[in-house]
Amino acid sequence: MYRFLLTPRWWVINVFTLLAIPVCLFMGSWQLSRFETRVDTHNQQQDDASRERKAAARPLSDLLPVTAQTSGERATATGRYDTTHQLLVPDRRLDGRDGFYVLTLLRMDADGDVGGGKGAADGKAEPDGKGGAGAKALPVVRGWLPGNADDPAAAAKVPAPPSGEVTVTGALQASEHQGGDGVSAAGGLPRGQLGMISAASLVNLVPYQVYDAWVTSAQAPGALKPVPPTAAEGTGLDIKAFQNLGYTGEWFVFAGFVIFMWFRLFRREAETARDLALGITPPEPTAPTAPGADRTPDDAERTRSPSATA
Repeated sequence: MYRFLLTPRWWVINVFTLLAIPVCLFMGSWQLSRFETRVDTHNQQQDDASRERKAAARPLSDLLPVTAQTSGERATATGRYDTTHQLLVPDRRLDGRDGFYVLTLLRMDADGDVGGGKGAADGKAEPDGKGGAGAKALPVVRGWLPGNADDPAAAAKVPAPPSGEVTVTGALQASEHQGGDGVSAAGGLPRGQLGMISAASLVNLVPYQVYDAWVTSAQAPGALKPVPPTAAEGTGLDIKAFQNLGYTGEWFVFAGFVIFMWFRLFRREAETARDLALGITPPEPTAPTAPGADRTPDDAERTRSPSATA
């Protein structure tokens, strides 16, 4: 009764089933492992954040380039704020409220010293913060303010950056990318606003090089509130982590569906084979007949309308 399993059609079905089930189980296990890795990373980040709050800040040059391990660590940098290129980063939420970041560029030379060019070589930083060719700048988010960045009243609350040489201490962050929370890469923002904190978006706004990183300052002056650091991209319990968990369930469901369909086809074939062995054959489908094909000439004559016989 089960000789149908040796037919070419069932060889294809069996091979497909034997290959599909392990693939679905492997993919589900892989997605589950990625979710577990993100959970472990999130827990590790929580522990690291607690230690970093107590640990001494490290020079910026020791933490670059930003990696998943150095993201969020306390960094320190010395330079002068470029007061002519202060920017507002709109549509940023903090504690469930809408607001904007206040970003100011800290002018440094390539080695992290104050100023740049001739002023740095002479040991005297240039007062206007315009260094030489080797000067670079570090984007510093000095804090967050509630409100709309387009509102002049809200923008008027932004405190001016301090003049002279300053040392900034804060959490190191990687450059933002399109698709991040609050990130706007569509363009069309008013002058003095920035949608995405990255070296790529700043290169056309300032006449000097910018580090491919930024710092959220631990000290927020005036009405500003400190911006907490965010987890590095690809780590932590973000939306992608729960997508991995959802994909895990989908792959396991696919494996169960393959098994279900195989048993369904097998049972149908087995029942058909059993019926044939008992001499029970399925009824032959009859061809549909045209309306009135089974009528006799007398029936047609009786149903003819009176007007037709007149």
